[in-house]
Amino acid sequence: MSAIPYRIRRSPRARRARILVDGEGVEVVVPRRFPLREVEPLVRDKRGWIERTLRRIEAAREEFPPPRLEPGGELPYLGERLALDVRAEPARRLCRVTRRDGTLQVVLGGEALRDAVESWYRRQARREIGVRLDAATARAGTGYTTLSIRGQRTRWASCSSNGAMSFNYCLLLAPAEILDYVVEHEVAHLEVRDHSPRFWALLASRCPRWREREDWLRRHGQALRL
Repeated sequence: MSAIPYRIRRSPRARRARILVDGEGVEVVVPRRFPLREVEPLVRDKRGWIERTLRRIEAAREEFPPPRLEPGGELPYLGERLALDVRAEPARRLCRVTRRDGTLQVVLGGEALRDAVESWYRRQARREIGVRLDAATARAGTGYTTLSIRGQRTRWASCSSNGAMSFNYCLLLAPAEILDYVVEHEVAHLEVRDHSPRFWALLASRCPRWREREDWLRRHGQALRL
């Protein structure tokens, strides 16, 4: 039986060792002074769960192919698939990213391809999410204070107690109805802070198919990474 490959990351905020499995592989997060000799037994003990999770990720990838961030690759964008057309101009100081119909044209200067594409997705996220957030709060009769766009690894969005909204730009890699659902989810938190039955009832009144959207995110969320 072959060993499961994994990487180790020490975290000053970790209080115990934990294993993360996603589209990038297996990562063991350990406290700063955690004995490294205890990592391998931990991975062996969780082998069954790790392998099942990796199989689920692979099955989800076949159903919803992840981005291929390379010349001639393909990127999902709110339900569409954009062909990636890359051209290098070494003398150029700043890159240029332009969407033309079903193609994302990238002219690279001194910036790496991933950085250029991520910057474009972040700009698009502010526009796409901002429009949806304004419309959803108007329908709900509520309001928010600020909107920030981030790239968290394990969180899609959040709503603070003072109405500050944060969304992951990777949501633009999902179909549009998934982004719509996440926006409605966070807007509902403006009225109900927790995940009590009252919250889910409110969300269901605004997004009747929320269970399907949540299930899609659970199954395909690992593919929503550049």
